[in-house]
Amino acid sequence: MALIFTLDPQLTPGLRDEITTLWTDVSNADGAVGFVPPVTAAQVRPTADKQFAGVADGPDRLLTGRDPATGGLAAVLFFEDQRFDLMAHWQLLKRVMVAPEHQGRGYGAELLAEAERLARAWGLSGLRLTLRGGRDLETFYARSGYKEVGRVPGAIRVAPGEEYDDVTMWLDLR
Repeated sequence: MALIFTLDPQLTPGLRDEITTLWTDVSNADGAVGFVPPVTAAQVRPTADKQFAGVADGPDRLLTGRDPATGGLAAVLFFEDQRFDLMAHWQLLKRVMVAPEHQGRGYGAELLAEAERLARAWGLSGLRLTLRGGRDLETFYARSGYKEVGRVPGAIRVAPGEEYDDVTMWLDLR
């Protein structure tokens, strides 16, 4: 069954809590979304609040995907505006997340396809995202048409002696 998508849902306290919980769960399942496990919702919340502020105050946007069977939050991503006129023709995808219990169902691919559909409808020329290298995420995004366009070796240090490349991927919509 396909996800039920909502663009720009009202950022109620309940939705903020749902997203923070999903973000915490993804992080604790070793997802590369800005934290290293173990992490608590209290540790994730300040970063989440900054991401929420970009949506609440504009111009960033939020896309949620709900499980059609339960209605529970299954997937999330943020469209981040560059806040610079010379880059207004593309946006950055941030915090692309699928709840661990929903992974392996194709929800990540659905989420990216919906993001692409929206970006095309808005007339954007491209979507950019960054990821932590060495986790085979490049292959996942490549299946949705993203191409690697940059790599900074060892830019992400998750622990002393444990560094990963910061990889930039691009989906050309022209």
